[in-house]
Amino acid sequence: MPRRFPRFRWPLHFLHPPPPFFECTRRPPLSLLADRCASMRQLKQVHAQMIVSARIADNYAASRLLSFAALSPSGDLSHALRLFRANPLPNSFMWNTLIRALAASPSPATAVALFSEMLQVGTPSGKHTFPFLLKACACLPSPSIARQVHAHVLKRGFHVDPYVVNGLVRCYGVHGHLDDARRLFDGLPEKNLIVWTTMISSYAQNFCSNEVLLLFDRMIGAGVEPCNATLASVLSACARSGGLDLGQQIHSFIREKGIEVGVILGTALVDMYAKNGAITAALELFGQMPEKSTATWNAVICGLAHHGLANAALDLFHQLEREQVQPNDVTFVGVLSACCHAGFLKLGRRIFYSMERTYKIEPKVEHYGCMVDLLGRCGNLLEAERLIKGMKWGADVVILGALLTACKNHGNIDIAERVVNEMLRLDPGNHGVYVVLSNMYAEVGRWKDVTRLRKVMRVGGLKKIPGWSCVVGDVN
Repeated sequence: MPRRFPRFRWPLHFLHPPPPFFECTRRPPLSLLADRCASMRQLKQVHAQMIVSARIADNYAASRLLSFAALSPSGDLSHALRLFRANPLPNSFMWNTLIRALAASPSPATAVALFSEMLQVGTPSGKHTFPFLLKACACLPSPSIARQVHAHVLKRGFHVDPYVVNGLVRCYGVHGHLDDARRLFDGLPEKNLIVWTTMISSYAQNFCSNEVLLLFDRMIGAGVEPCNATLASVLSACARSGGLDLGQQIHSFIREKGIEVGVILGTALVDMYAKNGAITAALELFGQMPEKSTATWNAVICGLAHHGLANAALDLFHQLEREQVQPNDVTFVGVLSACCHAGFLKLGRRIFYSMERTYKIEPKVEHYGCMVDLLGRCGNLLEAERLIKGMKWGADVVILGALLTACKNHGNIDIAERVVNEMLRLDPGNHGVYVVLSNMYAEVGRWKDVTRLRKVMRVGGLKKIPGWSCVVGDVN
């Protein structure tokens, strides 16, 4: 007899597809499921279930869908916009959520347009609306919109809310209106750490180093303990103003408080030491950092180049290349400056042309300026002139001035005359070029040309502005 096998029963999960994720357990509220979504596919399943169960008309449930689509890293802003437009009566939370998402998008102007629409339909704006809206205003080129939003802030009575004021201070600071920012800051009765940091950062970003240090001192006197962002801004001011002593005190404060030195704060410390000439301390700190950004490498390379340590700067650049760190335009300014100080013409030429060929970085005016200076110092004046003529945009008086200085040093009057004509075309009142060219004529005995130039200066009412210097000292 043939052998009989027992009948096999297939498990149920092989016969039926798995249920949607919201049916795997006892069904929680759909709004809670929307908060638990991990992908747009899951969100759309919840959305479909809301439509089927007629829950989509519930603004709270719909707002959870909108929040995920607009703000989650796995979301979809265009889908969030469709959800918003499909709702006949969106609540304030929905408006604020979408303004927040649009403010952080590549098109921040759409956040301002949505706020205008919000006012037109009569939805009241609240204290949560303005910080997001002002973030969008800070990304726009004109400060006029920020002033209009400021008027709405005053109208709604939020001018004493620290988070709204912080947004206004940041917005005015970004646009360089520091007096307006400071008036808002001073008018705030209770200042939190965020507002102090924003005001200090605004001064730092606009290169007002003295104001940074004064305000930081006032902040410490008020008993407010700084955070990493505050310290980074103050260190940048120390780097620009030669405040090595204060920078060292801040470094000691960081060690005493056990503050974690991340990439941003570490880079600020390295930059402060490098720009103040404490190269050993900068290199030591650089070597101790477990994680470095391109800005960290730039701080050391530019610091070494600035203080004449060209070989060390170039060695560090080659190390950057070996470690496959992507340089940027600032990196090449430092490297080309190092080549210029050391007179490394061949290396500088190779690095300059590798910017586009190897790294796909288009040289800017600063790079051309370094290269013209390098060529001029090495006596390659014709090549420097050709380089200037080959620029995609017109050379400015700084680059032309570097070439004129090189012509003076090497006694090349022919190129100097062409450079002077070009500089006068850009700046007709630049009397300094007449003085340089007149001196060059005098050195070779061309006294008729000297007389002609002096007559041109006299007829044009041009006078040489006397030089001046400034000495800062302690007054007892």
